[in-house]
Amino acid sequence: MQCTGNTILITGGTSGIGRALAEAFHQLGNEVIVAGRRRELLDRVTTENPGMRSAVLDVQDLGGLEAFTDRIVRNHPSLNVLINNAGIMKPENLRKGDDFSTVEATITTNLIAPLRLTAALLPHLQQQPRAAVMNVSSGLAFVPMALTPTYCATKAAMHSWTQSLRWQLRSSSVEVLELIPPYVQTELMGPRQTQDPRAMPLAEFIREAMQILRTQPAVQEICVQRVYPLRYAGSLDLVKYTEMFQGLNSGFGGDHQE
Repeated sequence: MQCTGNTILITGGTSGIGRALAEAFHQLGNEVIVAGRRRELLDRVTTENPGMRSAVLDVQDLGGLEAFTDRIVRNHPSLNVLINNAGIMKPENLRKGDDFSTVEATITTNLIAPLRLTAALLPHLQQQPRAAVMNVSSGLAFVPMALTPTYCATKAAMHSWTQSLRWQLRSSSVEVLELIPPYVQTELMGPRQTQDPRAMPLAEFIREAMQILRTQPAVQEICVQRVYPLRYAGSLDLVKYTEMFQGLNSGFGGDHQE
């Protein structure tokens, strides 16, 4: 993927990894459109980053995605990059049968919405001389954290779907990339995560990810070194994988024992 000369739409662009990516691409001179649910947060991002654009989008409103994509293409005909970043991550207690609304909201936001948005924009993207779809998954797609089972499942599905999309578009002008973050200091699971010493500082993550994109233009999976133990755990033997799984979940209390 070329890092300059693009018109980029980033979902979930008002905070965390989404906003940091938006600012990094904006600083490289790309036209960036951040999408999010709350107008006040979008206005804050664009005010603090003059020249950045914004668009209101609630990815859980599946019925509104078609109108949104029509409007985006009409207002930004040069759009050639989609970054599916919007996501939610919530703990679930499977032993107690938590409210299933968490499961449904997570699947809708993390999986169904990006698949539908990508499908809606692909006809336009394939008309561009060069284009890209970047899906943000997670190291937890490869070693699940039992505390957040549906989140991990959606990210595993996104990894699988991204591979299939890449194969089906291999003869087109659309590149398909996957950004695979480790545990990063964002507010994905609340404000305390931004200070968790176990998490990778957000600025450090973005700096390394952008360096990979700039120096490896043909890269398909963007993996910073901190995510290697998760991403490549499946290539180790079963004993090593089991140790990684148990170590991760012991550290985060994933068994919900009370």
